[in-house]
Amino acid sequence: MTRTLARPELVAWARLARTPKVGPLTFHGLLARFRNPPAALEALPRLSKHAAPPEEQIIAELEALEALGARLVASCEPDYPPLLAQLDAPPALIALRGNTDLLKRPTIAIVGSREGSAAALLFAERIAGELGAAGFTVVSGMARGIDAAAHRGALASGTAAVLAGGLDHPYPPQNLALHEAICAKGVVVSEAPLGSAPRARDFPRRNSIISGLSRAVVVIEAALRSGSLITARAAADQGREVMAAPGSPMDARSHGANALIKQGATLIESAADVIEALGGAPAPRPMLHGPLFEEHNVPTGLPKKIAALLSPTPVHLNDLARLTRAPLGAVAAALTELELAGEAASLPGGYAASSGAAFPARD
Repeated sequence: MTRTLARPELVAWARLARTPKVGPLTFHGLLARFRNPPAALEALPRLSKHAAPPEEQIIAELEALEALGARLVASCEPDYPPLLAQLDAPPALIALRGNTDLLKRPTIAIVGSREGSAAALLFAERIAGELGAAGFTVVSGMARGIDAAAHRGALASGTAAVLAGGLDHPYPPQNLALHEAICAKGVVVSEAPLGSAPRARDFPRRNSIISGLSRAVVVIEAALRSGSLITARAAADQGREVMAAPGSPMDARSHGANALIKQGATLIESAADVIEALGGAPAPRPMLHGPLFEEHNVPTGLPKKIAALLSPTPVHLNDLARLTRAPLGAVAAALTELELAGEAASLPGGYAASSGAAFPARD
């Protein structure tokens, strides 16, 4: 059940979400345990050495966002993107600037190389325009290359850009004009607090939000170690369709996209292919089986086992449960304990990583 939060409720929700070491898994775990943000905030000093930010800081952020024509939206609110809300541990809070109704339309993500070939850039712009004309909102990450081409192609019909930093820190600098155009005609999304500059470790979070917002992810030119493949993996874990445009085997920029096709991604050569593939596609499925936050006693030694498995590379909660042979609820509880102790970081879409993968605390 969704409902719009009153201002004091949103402030409490944001204080808990902005607490250092409280990522999506930990936030929803605390909410399930204590039922509401004020109760979780009251219990927080017993659970963590990190304090929630003061009300004044959150109120200042809300006012600064409103001055930009933006706002914070909690994951329980009706304006929260519906596909993102289907994730088992969606970002507790996102900032939106622009036409939020675009995220309630059918959505397709288009991602790919930052150094795209001329043919790939033209293809991305054309297919984005055709998908936009067919009624889809095109989602991407506003990076150089394929992302920017996709945004330009869909600008007239509506496009969504997901940022790794705060709404006031669009990246890269050469796309500032594009960013302003998207703010005026589309919608810009960020999980990061206002004032946060993007760092390398924030981009996997952004990538999983791109896929979480979308019914399908289309990869156009991606090397084998491309961040676009992280988006594709997140899409597969989230139950979204993964599609890829084939490229020349002589071009290293196509090796990742070609590998996705070998692994079962749908081969697409036109917008019509994308639409046809989605015509028979099932609705996005939940990633996890059974309730994520059932009451579980954490088995002895489980937090230590999980901490040893974590690295800077995000790993899904399902995989941690399989590797430790522990119930999902127990794994989630152990991750909450680890994150509050500063030994883990939870990421959108049910992922976790070693400490340091979360947004930094603000002074």
